[in-house]
Amino acid sequence: MSRLPAGGAPAADQVRLDVWLWAARFFKTRSLAKQAVETGKVEVGGQRAKPSRGIRPGEQLRVVRGEEVFELAVLGVSDTRGPAPVAQALYAESEESRQRREQQRLQRAAMRDGYRPPAHKPDKRARRLIQALGDIDAS
Repeated sequence: MSRLPAGGAPAADQVRLDVWLWAARFFKTRSLAKQAVETGKVEVGGQRAKPSRGIRPGEQLRVVRGEEVFELAVLGVSDTRGPAPVAQALYAESEESRQRREQQRLQRAAMRDGYRPPAHKPDKRARRLIQALGDIDAS
């Protein structure tokens, strides 16, 4: 049951957390946003929240999406998903958060820099050698 202000209409200055995350383009679907909130990947003011929690401008969010962690301040609310520039106007990411994400991105790029995928699939003889090596590890 949602709380209604004295006028009987829902407050225009707040929107559901899962809807806001979807409108701000952090998740492709509202159900993915809801699942992220339910599994504790989204915190509001340092505490876990429910998907139906109302979000207002000025609140602080911490959103974990994959390997990225966003620390945000809510600047505006919207219940409709619009173009990316409009969605980016709904929040401001802290400078520390942005720098930390950039450092992690560079570390991940450096880790995979030395990897060279094979030019082609192994032939029959090479597959047999790979399988023989696998059998050694199993024993």
